Order: sequence, then structure tokens, then C-alpha cells
Amino acid sequence: MTGIKTSGEKNLMLFSGRAHPELAREVAEQLGVDLVPTKALDFANGEIYVRYEESVRGADAFVLQSHTAPINQWIMEQLIMIDALKRASVKSITVIMPFYGYARQDKKHLGREPISARLVADLLKQAGAHRLMSVDLHTAQIQGFFDGPVDHLFALPLLADYVGGKVDRERLTIVSPDAGRVRVADQWSDRLGAPLAIIHKRRDPNVANKVMSAEVVGDVKDRVCVLVDDMIDTGGTICAAADALFEQGAADVIVAATHGVLSGPAADRLKNSRASEFVFTNTLPTPGELQMDKVTTLSIAPLIARAIREVFDDGSVTSLFDGAH
Repeated sequence: MTGIKTSGEKNLMLFSGRAHPELAREVAEQLGVDLVPTKALDFANGEIYVRYEESVRGADAFVLQSHTAPINQWIMEQLIMIDALKRASVKSITVIMPFYGYARQDKKHLGREPISARLVADLLKQAGAHRLMSVDLHTAQIQGFFDGPVDHLFALPLLADYVGGKVDRERLTIVSPDAGRVRVADQWSDRLGAPLAIIHKRRDPNVANKVMSAEVVGDVKDRVCVLVDDMIDTGGTICAAADALFEQGAADVIVAATHGVLSGPAADRLKNSRASEFVFTNTLPTPGELQMDKVTTLSIAPLIARAIREVFDDGSVTSLFDGAH
């Protein structure tokens, strides 16, 4: 069936853009619904057209689109989908962005810079969104950029339980790749009962995504180190961090991150890295060249489906966070 109706005639309908249809199908299966049939196409000049092929009037609409490359196209498509729903008289619109595009631009580092993460939130609100749902925002402050409820879901239990289930926990050390990820690494440390180490890195101020040096703070000798981060983009920082851990005598390195952005040289860097495994969730589609033995992808669909169900049933999304901190 396309939607779920309650006795009060509430009607849940799930919509998917074209960015990551595999995840949308998984979420629909978890919910026991069909995705609403949608016609979406690109005109010759790149303009996007969207039309829903059945009535959505009065529905509680959930619009899933993960902001993968080409990121601007998929953000624009999601905005157009929201506008079409608003004009078709839906009751409410919840925007699901497993990966929130432009989240790294969440504050001004220098003068005359934008705060693009806020702009994305403003665009979604203006298009007609009533509520946002995302997984592991780059910084928690982004929740305050949107004028409405924001459900911030966490992949930590999924990732940590996977890693903790395959490695002797007595040998584990959790490693933060930089000072900004210490809080997340500390949550991993609490969940797995493992000590914590930090990599202090110096970035090249003139080159994006380039790290000049990395220094390990903490004892990692003969330990199985788990490098944890929210996202991996080109892979340069995380692979350099893994090298630094091996240089300090680490027995093995496992990398765990929620979002596998995996741009440009990432495939070669992961393939050639001494790290034994890279663990991601499927908030973003995994590029074909990254489908190798050392890359493991865990499904975030059950968590998103549970969050949708709680929102639709006026339940507690906070209950999903138990054990995440």
C-alpha cells in the first residue's frame, strides 16, 4: 500500500527523490508502505520537473533525499518536491536528509564568508517544510538554523555495536581524528568501554582538505584503533591519521564514519590505506569503485523508519537516542 492510515484518518505517505532510491526503498519496506509514484525528469537546460501520480491531499508527507553528488541538483529537486506537495494540499511535510548538504559551512571562519548550512535550512522552510530529520549533523548547532522541529538521529549505536561485536574490546582504543570530534569519540569510548586517544592535526591554510602533519596524543601501541568521524570526503585526513597511528605502533586501524561522501581520490586512498576496514552507513550511496572487501556499509533504514513512525504516531523521537550518548 502507498500509505498508512490511522483510525483518525491520518495518512503517512513516503516520497523519494532520485538521489538515493535504494535507501528510500529500504525505508519503505521497513514501514510497510510503497513509495508514492513520482514522475521526475530533467529538461534539456537542466531544469527539474516533478509530479506526483496520485492524490496526496491531507497526507503527512515524508520527503527523503540524501544530498549526494551532484549535490546542488538533489537539493533543488527536494525543494521542488516540497513545493509540489505544498501546492497539492498535504497536511504536513517532513524533510528527511540522511546527509545534510552544506553542513560543513555552519559558521564564518573568515570575513565575507556565507553560512550556507543556514541558507539550506531557510530554503527548505520557504519551500514549505514543517520539520527536518537528519543523521549525525556535522555540528549540533545546525538544529537551531531551522524554524521548526528538527529530529537529529545518531548512527553511533549501529556503528559501535558492529565494531564492538567483531573485535576483542580489551584491545580497543577509540581515536578522534581531530579536536572537533572528541565528544563523539568519548561517546564511543563510553559505549565500548575503551580508552581514548586524539590526533592533533595541522591543516594547510592554503589548500582545502589537506593536512600538513598529525601528532598522536595517547597510547596506541599494540592496540586496535578505531578512528571515528562523522564523514569522510576525499579520505586524505583519515588515511593520514591511520598512517600516524601505525607509526606509533598500532596493531590495526578500523575507520568508522556515518557519511561516506567519498569524493575524488577517495577510492584510491581507501584501497591503498593500511587500515583494515572502513565502516560507513548508507546515508549516501556508495560509489561503485568503493565496493571493495575492506569497505562495509551498514543500513540506516531501520533507524529512519522508526523515527518516521514515531513522528507520525506523535511518539517520542528522543526514545531512539537511548544509548547513543
